[in-house]
Amino acid sequence: MSLFALLRGLCTMVVAVPLTLVISALTLADLLWGRKSEVKVQIFPHYWGRILCRMAGVRVRVEGLSNLDPSKTYIFAGNHCSQYDILAFQGYFPHDFRWIAKKELFRIPLFGPAMQRAGYSPIDRSHGRQAIKSLDEAAQRIAAGSSVLIFPEGTRSSDGVLGDFKAGAVLLAIKAGVEIVPLGINGSHRVLAKGAILPRPGEIILRIGTPMATNHFRSSDKQQLAAELHRAVADLLDAGQRPC
Repeated sequence: MSLFALLRGLCTMVVAVPLTLVISALTLADLLWGRKSEVKVQIFPHYWGRILCRMAGVRVRVEGLSNLDPSKTYIFAGNHCSQYDILAFQGYFPHDFRWIAKKELFRIPLFGPAMQRAGYSPIDRSHGRQAIKSLDEAAQRIAAGSSVLIFPEGTRSSDGVLGDFKAGAVLLAIKAGVEIVPLGINGSHRVLAKGAILPRPGEIILRIGTPMATNHFRSSDKQQLAAELHRAVADLLDAGQRPC
């Protein structure tokens, strides 16, 4: 990494936390006392993603938008190998959406309440009743018209290669009954790999696939849908990120 890229990455890391807190505060203020619109308030996380990408020298390109109907509700399901997956998608993807995030993130002061009021859905990743309840609540929000982004691997890939998909994430799509859109995120592992501290300049390509219908699947078919979705996402990835 060049000295300029190193300094750029260091500045981005230093700014990331205070910027996140400022964006969270602005989001809450706008929701509580400003426009009070869950849709309009998404402009704040949108700028959050763009600022942190540009500071690090990360360019983002979106391909395949013609596959989407702007008026439809979708579940976007993609590979996950970097924190910059979220920043790139949040900053440059034009379709209105929310995150599905682990419930622990909603406990972070300021950031958690901002996420909750902005329409993001917590998922309990433990087993038992609470996990099923959180899945049902998220599915109801989606069915009511809120598109979401999920990462079916459940965690970031350590080597950038697409891992297995967890059936619980796919079950969410079946319960909601909306189309699921395969998403291939290319290049983010080179920008900031799991375990790395400083982001590197580079390009991230968000490749949007063809929406997949889920209304003919039952809960018992979740493994089949997971396998079909996994193949569709793999087809959208560069050679080095596809599983062998």
